[in-house]
Amino acid sequence: MSLPEARTTRITLDPRLLDLLRRRLPDVATHTIAAVTDEVPSYAGAFGGPMGDNVENAVQMALAGFLRLAARGRVVDQAQPLSPALEGAYALGRGEARSGRSADALLSAYRVGARVAWRELAETAVTAGVPADMLADFAELVFAYIDELSAASVAGHADELETSGRVRQGYLDRLAFGILRGDPADALVAAAERADWTPPKTLTAVILSSAQLRPVQGLLDPRTLTSVGEPVTLPDGLGVLLVPDIGGRARTRLMRTLTGRAAVAGPPRPWLVASTSYARALRALDLRDEDATYDTEEHLAELVLTADREAVADLRTRVLAPLADLRPATRQKLAETLRAWLLHQGRRDDVAAALFVHPQTVRYRMGQLRELYGDRLDDPETIRDLTLALS
Repeated sequence: MSLPEARTTRITLDPRLLDLLRRRLPDVATHTIAAVTDEVPSYAGAFGGPMGDNVENAVQMALAGFLRLAARGRVVDQAQPLSPALEGAYALGRGEARSGRSADALLSAYRVGARVAWRELAETAVTAGVPADMLADFAELVFAYIDELSAASVAGHADELETSGRVRQGYLDRLAFGILRGDPADALVAAAERADWTPPKTLTAVILSSAQLRPVQGLLDPRTLTSVGEPVTLPDGLGVLLVPDIGGRARTRLMRTLTGRAAVAGPPRPWLVASTSYARALRALDLRDEDATYDTEEHLAELVLTADREAVADLRTRVLAPLADLRPATRQKLAETLRAWLLHQGRRDDVAAALFVHPQTVRYRMGQLRELYGDRLDDPETIRDLTLALS
């Protein structure tokens, strides 16, 4: 077991404070678990039922162990580096690696847990009138202890990946590439079995910077697949996440996680044909704003209109041909009026409000347009083509 070297921190706390804090441990453990499941997506739903009770008890035991060590005036003694708390944290790291959760997700859980535990225990101490200098000493103890636990868990996680994770990761990488490439269903099913990967109902392709892949993956479902450098259609510096079962509120959480990462999210698709989700995200790359996240599900009309840019340009030229001989300024005003008229279904007051002009101006311009187009403005196919061309 390659646990990190323990260090000693010696501070004496008032026994009355320790007794007061022990009585708060059940509530602190409950609130810590709730915060982790709410704020770290990888752990959403992971602590339900009996498992949740076991984890809550384990958190209470870890906190109680901390208070016992604090009562002796130290966090971790060099003479006892393999304390039960550290051994438990090391085992937790190995177990999380086997479950497919990343070290980033594990450390995120520790950070959230440390924040909640410190907030609640500190509130208790302040309410009890603990002096500021003792509160500062207590803070040092709390975070030194969390550092020891998280370091032990990371060591366990790394050791597990070293011994068993690399082979499986290779299988997972090949599976992701096969999905993006659109391999036949039987080949994908066999690849999933080799990788010991439980297929979800759907996968959603997300394209983002390669540097962001691992941090984001650590916040998502452990079954999330990644691909870097492949397929060859992907521009340099970008990678792909394949995120399981993202729909409804889950998609909202995903987009919130991707905020500020210049990512493009495709639609959810059955996992055996998730290459179509990747294809749509790839087409949308040029439509995103720099540093902005682009959800293809919110821009379907734009994607349709940009699927063949030359065709849209040709359509626009054809349907606006009656305006071609007008002066540029007049042509622009009439095209804007025509677009507003189409969008507002001919409601003159609404068109005027959209254009910031008087309704009489709208009436005058539409008279000009009817002279130019004639009966074609009553033709459904012309209306369709004009709407597409002016969207």
